[in-house]
Amino acid sequence: DPGFFETDLLIVSIPPRRTEDVERVFPARIAQLIPYLEKYKIQRVLFISSTSVYPETVGIAKEENVVLPDKASGRALIEAENLLIWNENFKTTVVRFGGLIGADRNPARFLTRQKGIVDGSKPVNLIHRDDCIQIIIGLINQEVWGDVFNACCPEHPDKKEFYKTASEISESPAPVFGEDSSSFGKIVDSTKLIGRLNYSFIYPSPIDWLATLKSF
Repeated sequence: DPGFFETDLLIVSIPPRRTEDVERVFPARIAQLIPYLEKYKIQRVLFISSTSVYPETVGIAKEENVVLPDKASGRALIEAENLLIWNENFKTTVVRFGGLIGADRNPARFLTRQKGIVDGSKPVNLIHRDDCIQIIIGLINQEVWGDVFNACCPEHPDKKEFYKTASEISESPAPVFGEDSSSFGKIVDSTKLIGRLNYSFIYPSPIDWLATLKSF
């Protein structure tokens, strides 16, 4: 429907699918949007990306220090981000959300696909759905365009603390936790976003959300 593009602002939230050729397919899908953005003279684009663009061993992950992501989906996202950012016909802001919690998403199930021992020493990088919505509204209302932001709970409990608590609340089996001292993991830093929007997180820690729940 051509009328869909008759707007001055487009929010693009299309997560890459888990396919073997995601590095080719996903950027190509985003590239297909660009002629429409140009044709209909859309002025502003808000692209929803992910903290998977940062390698697991990066340490403190800030917007300016992206290196080659570990996962193919992360590499696909970086390429898609750049296709939009580098286009001078419209202004793009990228927001890289952490792992989504909230609503009916039971975090105790997040690790069910992992086999064997889970490294419980690594920090989690999560964000509640309600914070995601408020951040999007804030970026639009404050006319923040042409920039890149991390969006993640500013507090990062380790996996063992978070998922053990989630399992206890949901009365489901907890994973078997171990520790890997070979790498620290990553902590996604949202300081830039907090300062730019003067934003206060509804859930500064994902544990804060768990504390509000009686059951999943």
